[in-house]
Amino acid sequence: MVVSANRLELLQIADAVAREKSIDKSIVIAAMADAIQKAARSRYGQETNIRADINPNTGEMKLQRLMEVVEKVDDYATQIAISSARER
Repeated sequence: MVVSANRLELLQIADAVAREKSIDKSIVIAAMADAIQKAARSRYGQETNIRADINPNTGEMKLQRLMEVVEKVDDYATQIAISSARER
């Protein structure tokens, strides 16, 4: 299994902060994910529903854009047509 140095570095930083502040590592990782999520919203628009997840074991990060599936799209920033959703 190949692990990116950036992933390992992310976990090492979380571990160091957790030890330094005497808090659980999962709290630090959740705070990091929240910060990344806020940065993504800042970049792509506050109306965009974005979720960031960090795997606490591997450091793998996922950014997901969540959209509402609807019959007729009224807001292209937050909704997607059923036909388009099925194609994905």
